[in-house]
Amino acid sequence: MHQVAVAGATGRMGQMLIEAIRASGDCQLAGAMDQASSPAIGNDAAAFLGHASGIAVVSDPRQALTKAQVLIDFTRPEGTMAHLAACRERQVNLVIGTTGFSDAQKAQIADAARDIAIVMAPNMSVGVNVTLKLLETAAKALATGYDIEIIEAHHRHKVDAPSGTALKMGEVVAAALGRDLKECAVYGREGVTGERDPSTIGFATVRGGDIVGDHTVLFAGTGERIEISHRAASRATYAQGSLRAVRFLAGKRSGLFDMFDVLGLR
Repeated sequence: MHQVAVAGATGRMGQMLIEAIRASGDCQLAGAMDQASSPAIGNDAAAFLGHASGIAVVSDPRQALTKAQVLIDFTRPEGTMAHLAACRERQVNLVIGTTGFSDAQKAQIADAARDIAIVMAPNMSVGVNVTLKLLETAAKALATGYDIEIIEAHHRHKVDAPSGTALKMGEVVAAALGRDLKECAVYGREGVTGERDPSTIGFATVRGGDIVGDHTVLFAGTGERIEISHRAASRATYAQGSLRAVRFLAGKRSGLFDMFDVLGLR
């Protein structure tokens, strides 16, 4: 039985993870943490399900990790970095679904992977990661004569833009074309922009309502358009992908992995 702790346990994603863990046949909730300001501190982590898990929500990461083998973290960069330090100290593996990390923070995560095993991906959805593989193939075949635009939409509460998934899509496409996304990305257009540079990859961001996550990569050529899209209707897809990552990490002591490793898409 995989002993799993959840960060941000009282948030929307945290509750979805707890529900998925409870419904699984091979995972057990071993810890739950949230910010000290959360009114749920001290309550049973599964109370929202009308179920007693025996695991209280706590604010101290080290306390939450006492019985855990792996932590799933979909919080914010500053929170994840604090949890990373606790996981490294406790020798607890880590599944990171948080986005918006700086290059320096990514370097710290890579350094920690010398001591613990980490799966880090901007999107844990199995479907999204299959989509990334399709994009790699499409970009190679459509390398010339097609303009590439990435359009993403999320709920009003999302704090980073473009989404980590959109950026990952851009990175996959750019790599397939032999480009560096940092040099060819265009993140906004306004006013007289001039003709489109065919070597660029454009991004457009929509924020509103309760949109879980929509992503489309548009390859616009002469006389035709190819669109590769993924639309999430529920966070359950992220939770199920996270549990696949938990299973992948079982028995691993160190290393930095992503969902391509988990799903065998290399």
